[in-house]
Amino acid sequence: MLNRTLAPDFIQVNDINFIAPKAQQLANGIKVFTVNAGQQELVRIEFIFQNVNYDRAKPLQAVTVNSLINNGTKTLTAKEIAEKVDYYGAFLQTEYGADQTTITLHSLNKHLVSVLPIVWSIFNESIFPQQELDIFIQNQKQKLQVNLQKNDFLARKTFANAVFDNTAYGADITLEDYDALKRDDLVAYFKAAYKPENCTIIAAGKFEEKEFELLNQFFGKAWENHSPSTINQFSFNASSGEEIYIEKEDAVQSAIRMGNLTVNRKHQDFPKLQILNTLLGGYFGSRLMANIREDKGYTYGIGSGIASLKDAGYFFIATEVGTAVCSSALQEIEKEINTLKSDLVEEQELDLVRNYMLGSMLGSLENAFSHADKFKNLYFSGLDYSYYSKYIHTVKTITPEEIKVVANTYLDWNAMTKVIVGKK
Repeated sequence: MLNRTLAPDFIQVNDINFIAPKAQQLANGIKVFTVNAGQQELVRIEFIFQNVNYDRAKPLQAVTVNSLINNGTKTLTAKEIAEKVDYYGAFLQTEYGADQTTITLHSLNKHLVSVLPIVWSIFNESIFPQQELDIFIQNQKQKLQVNLQKNDFLARKTFANAVFDNTAYGADITLEDYDALKRDDLVAYFKAAYKPENCTIIAAGKFEEKEFELLNQFFGKAWENHSPSTINQFSFNASSGEEIYIEKEDAVQSAIRMGNLTVNRKHQDFPKLQILNTLLGGYFGSRLMANIREDKGYTYGIGSGIASLKDAGYFFIATEVGTAVCSSALQEIEKEINTLKSDLVEEQELDLVRNYMLGSMLGSLENAFSHADKFKNLYFSGLDYSYYSKYIHTVKTITPEEIKVVANTYLDWNAMTKVIVGKK
């Protein structure tokens, strides 16, 4: 009989197969990358635009245009767009990111001929009605007022602004910024950003020649816009370990967010830094969780992360703890960082992290859409699939000595920006 008191042996993942997309171009030069996989008659088409023309005086232009782009065109009202998309069982989603803005269409193949003209109208004829803008401003101001009362939101906002010097990566958005939104500015940004030469299309699902020809018909042959624009580019200076304390008299919990600028995915050390981060606070079995949640009981959850942006990378630690133990929690976080810098990681713990990271990557490749997402990470970082081969090799072969070197290179408690909102 099976002995359920014995845990099964770990079996390390050996090979992970990625589905590389097919590269094509529409008639007007738009690059199209297609992951053609799956048996269901379903496709996901992502129209991805680089963010452009960043203006510190108008920090909300890009995100507002993205939010309102499907709220009315010359031929369709917001209601008609929603009803038509819904009628065909499709789904249209807008997403704003620090570097790119994405309009995503999910549709059955048989309805592409009907829903693509709606997307074409959005990219060519959006008018940003004043009424829709007024509603957006009112709703967003109310949302911001509510969020500013939340310690974790305020800590996250303050940290990003401190690290990224009030750029698009961490703008210090205020109620006045919403009041300053003007329809004419939105129309100007829309024309500058949403154009063929600033568009990359990534399609996934059962996307074959017939679907490509439909895409070319609407977006390769019938879309012209040559408005000038400049793709956003930022540079940052490393902070000197600033501590920002925002006291809340009635706080029961204090939000802690800390970290610093570091390398992004383009740097050769990035996979090693991801392994180090996983050990420290990147999964439920991490050292921060074991110490500050499981052992000390200071928090329900604590974690660390590494984020890769186009022009920067950053490391962060985030948690909320009881106000009475805030200082103690900070001391324990510093202790865990210093331990990684002074002591070698045991092989047993490292093996657990290896299995977790490789298993997570394998588990994330469940369908054509997730394979397209993996490609997207590479493409917009200027990398190829050799990155994943190197990543897997690094996870499998990194030594405790290498982890110690990486910790001493990239983890500097005194250089980290520390934000505490609540009580220390």
